[in-house]
Amino acid sequence: MLGIVFTEFMEMVEEKFSADVLDEVLETPGLKSDGVYTSVGYYDHKDMVKMVVELSKQVDVPVDDLIEAFGQYLFGILISKYPTLKENISSALDFLETVDGTVHKQVKKLYPEAELPEFDCERIDQSTLNLHYRSKRPFSILALGLIKGCGDFFGDKLEVTHTSREENGLHHTDFVVVNAND
Repeated sequence: MLGIVFTEFMEMVEEKFSADVLDEVLETPGLKSDGVYTSVGYYDHKDMVKMVVELSKQVDVPVDDLIEAFGQYLFGILISKYPTLKENISSALDFLETVDGTVHKQVKKLYPEAELPEFDCERIDQSTLNLHYRSKRPFSILALGLIKGCGDFFGDKLEVTHTSREENGLHHTDFVVVNAND
């Protein structure tokens, strides 16, 4: 998993909770990196899972709520660091359609060893998008947060429903994203 995801998670924990909470999270037993992360490194996704579980214990917020909130937070950070990703795009649904074809291609240029989830999109109409997520990692709730963060960024009120399943060792989630502004 990309180091930038870890470093931005640490930033969010410190910003939203405290430096003391972050210290407790980074001292989670069994972290392969011993709680040391850089934005350019690659780390085991299980470290992220362990840290979110520990954060949940520390702040008494459900794990899925924390992961979704992090996804929302992360979208804003990433789009501000890589503004060219949003060039000529004026809506959340238009942006979401570019994730696999444009965004992930750019990410692979910066991080060639990145193992990214796959997204297939089907535009149903002007205000509805079906988005199918596939990944080796169980982070569809993070994807949900990123989708909501995308809506926040573009000022679109998104209504998102989803169903998940595991199949052939992959995590699949089907999202239906409706822009309620339309």
